[in-house]
Amino acid sequence: MAEFLLDAAMRVTAVRTALVAVLAGGLLTACGQGGNESLLDKSTLVVGVRPDLPGLGSRTPDGRFEGFDIDVARYVADRLGKKVRFVEALASERIPLLTSGRADMVLATLSVTPERKTRIAYAGPYYISYQDVLVRSDERGINGVRNLKSRRFCAVEGADPTKRLLAIHGMTARIVPAKDYDQCMAMIKDRRVDAITTNDVILAGLVRREGHGFRLINARISEQNTGIGLQRGDPDGCEALNRAITQMYQDGTAAKLMRKWFDGTGLDLSIIEIPQFEGCD
Repeated sequence: MAEFLLDAAMRVTAVRTALVAVLAGGLLTACGQGGNESLLDKSTLVVGVRPDLPGLGSRTPDGRFEGFDIDVARYVADRLGKKVRFVEALASERIPLLTSGRADMVLATLSVTPERKTRIAYAGPYYISYQDVLVRSDERGINGVRNLKSRRFCAVEGADPTKRLLAIHGMTARIVPAKDYDQCMAMIKDRRVDAITTNDVILAGLVRREGHGFRLINARISEQNTGIGLQRGDPDGCEALNRAITQMYQDGTAAKLMRKWFDGTGLDLSIIEIPQFEGCD
């Protein structure tokens, strides 16, 4: 009887050991499937960029991407010894591109917000912008945002700038929504609106494309930190990007690129310095 009980106990122990091994193997596999490969392990980085913002990220008739964000992406990738492949990243697509793994980085006017930091990580920011206002050049006596009190502002639907505009003490405005900035430009040209508000670099790109007829008022309504979006769980990749951004400012490339894309637009380029970085998780 004792031998029978001992044998049974040994069989139970063997089964338990086998189950533990299977479960452990499954957990290791799951961890391996859920883990993110560092961008440092890749030879080519897939980078999401805007195709619709002149000066920042736009697509030429022959299919190439050009703009400040594209040049920054090429610079930091080169510092990491990587090649780049660009994909379109419209406003609504920027976060999904990263969370789905379809892009390694996103440089597409992606401002740093607490809500976004719960879903993605950031390197940088790689530049600091401010919310500004674009008006027609023939608008006289407009030197600040309060000169436009009760006027008609165009703003892209779903964007935050209108909230910040209306948060200014004593500021009132009639907000006219648009699907994109091209529609805003069409409305200001035919005087259906009096002004457009969003980040100054976006407005500077529109001024540059038009060539004449529009100006910025340098309102500096609020500071916007624009970072490189990347997948969570890659602190080494994040730190490497921060080192590349630091080098970009130290060797004068950042200032050179800002002048290349925004000189003559009215954007204040008098102070170009390394932004204070977000922490890499």
